[in-house]
Amino acid sequence: MRADVERFLDWLRIERRYSPNTVQGYARSLVRLEAHAQALGLSRWEDLRGAQLQTWVARLHREGLAAASLAQLMSTCRSFFRHLAREGRIAVNPALGVRTPKLRRKLPQVLDVDEMSALLEFPADDAEAVHDRAMLELLYSSGLRVSEIVSLRWSDLDAANGLLRVTGKGAKTRIVPVGRLALEALDALRRQDHADDEDTILRGRHGRALSTSGVRTRLKRRARDQGVWKRVYPHLMRHSCASHLLESSGDLRAVQELLGHADIGTTQIYTHLDFQHLARVYDAAHPRAKRKPR
Repeated sequence: MRADVERFLDWLRIERRYSPNTVQGYARSLVRLEAHAQALGLSRWEDLRGAQLQTWVARLHREGLAAASLAQLMSTCRSFFRHLAREGRIAVNPALGVRTPKLRRKLPQVLDVDEMSALLEFPADDAEAVHDRAMLELLYSSGLRVSEIVSLRWSDLDAANGLLRVTGKGAKTRIVPVGRLALEALDALRRQDHADDEDTILRGRHGRALSTSGVRTRLKRRARDQGVWKRVYPHLMRHSCASHLLESSGDLRAVQELLGHADIGTTQIYTHLDFQHLARVYDAAHPRAKRKPR
């Protein structure tokens, strides 16, 4: 059973080219699955039944495991058993009919336009500020994931046409636009660093590529210095970019392409944010909606 798990993880790394963090997530879930199978006294995956998985999910839920974690766990199990079926190791995927608790989807937090302006508008009067301005402008301009921005090289940027080649989840490549202010900030950074095409755009100490934790730390510090007291983190910049773009354009498909979502259902969460904005404007402005003063 362990050998089947290792072969599956190798397939994710080599064939699917998943990131190390993603593979580690799969591995953690499969450790739990193995422990469950061993507790049942099983020695072959083909002996595991859907009812046994359903009982396991119910027990984990009673023990307090969150619905999102259960959904992720069963998603991993389904992928693993689907792989075993392709390899001829099992005849039926036992996880297919297993239900998990309904997932309550939280709306992402965003900065409003004024808060974003307060965050981005600081003088680029020293080397660190030039770097941070480029980093923040690019995060907001192009809606990048933190894992995407740290891997960017100058060769990925087509400054003349305002385009950026981004490698996202599953090693999928997409082309995204870069706004004027972000391009100006990037030009200042490249001139400051005397960077070559194959240099990473974001660099930390000693010229090494900036880490994802480095991006988070610098973003948090810059937000504090700018007086933005919300918790500011890279994915908040991505959420804010998507929300502001959808609010202005109403083009859900374009936002999906920008963010690199495989499923438009993932992008549709931003329509709820847009409706919330509409409701606030309506309540504040419509003559028949204004609340009477108390």
